[in-house]
Amino acid sequence: MKAVAPGKLILSGEHAVVYGKPAIAMAIDRSAVFELTPQAGDKISFDLPGGEGSGSHTLMALNDLKRRVDKKYNEFLHGKIGIRDVLTMPADLFRFAFVHTLDGLHRHIDTGVCLKLRSTIPVGCGMGSSAATVLSEIRALGHYLRVDFKPDWYYEYSLEAEKLQHGKPSGVDSYISLHGGCASFQQGVANPMSLPRMKMYMVQTGIPETTTGESVMAVEKNFKTSEIWSEFEAVTNTFEEAIRANDEQKVRWLVRENNRLLVAIGVVPQRVQRLIADIEASGGSAKICGAGAVTGDKGGVVLVFSSTPLTELCAKYGYTVSPVRGDPLGTRMV
Repeated sequence: MKAVAPGKLILSGEHAVVYGKPAIAMAIDRSAVFELTPQAGDKISFDLPGGEGSGSHTLMALNDLKRRVDKKYNEFLHGKIGIRDVLTMPADLFRFAFVHTLDGLHRHIDTGVCLKLRSTIPVGCGMGSSAATVLSEIRALGHYLRVDFKPDWYYEYSLEAEKLQHGKPSGVDSYISLHGGCASFQQGVANPMSLPRMKMYMVQTGIPETTTGESVMAVEKNFKTSEIWSEFEAVTNTFEEAIRANDEQKVRWLVRENNRLLVAIGVVPQRVQRLIADIEASGGSAKICGAGAVTGDKGGVVLVFSSTPLTELCAKYGYTVSPVRGDPLGTRMV
């Protein structure tokens, strides 16, 4: 059983979506694939990239893990620990998702299985890697258990796992990865729209020192009641109109405005700010596409709207650049 789920990029409204404001996100042509294979015995095995976190576990051990993780998440909610301390290692996310989905579907598994993950989505860079990997995993598991596919179920199971990584996720990552395409997303409600038809590029500036959850919490501390979220909202609403009208000039202007607001809330590292300023000077526009970072000089992925890839400019900073396109499909069996 093999399932694939796309990553995502936020075109406008990151951080603001946490405060009930709209965000526009699209699924992209980078994806996670989980392959589930039956195996002898009763162990649940995980084959993960690089081998870190790979291994075999009994169902009892996985249930014990789930209880420990649930307890730690409750401690996080009460301010006793940070979100980074909820999971002992990244691979625990997949172990939790497996047993949580099994419980949610009210199914038992009678044989051993091996779950193999392969992904082209950079981890920890604002591209929805955790949502995509979890969705591909639980979609493959549901198909193996011969459960009728109900998108709402998988959305909820994915969101439960996302909480362990991001603290209080908006749900946009899980929604876009599940359904594909492009959508405006606000307070858990999505309004589908057409994918942008403009040239877009993705610059990798490195994995941020702070996690998404940590950046979100730092912004909340300083800007929770700020009026800046209304500015984000105005930019995002106009952005939606520009995408629907295929108005590339307006889109580029709005990307610059969105970048200005992200700089104001302190999530765009200085080095990344200099790159974006150079891109703007060359006629393009750019912005980070995730939580960004509140410390260090790495900001994850930067989305660029430009008629050319600006390869030489990015190379000056030691960054790689590649074209990116929208994915009209969502999580599916392959």
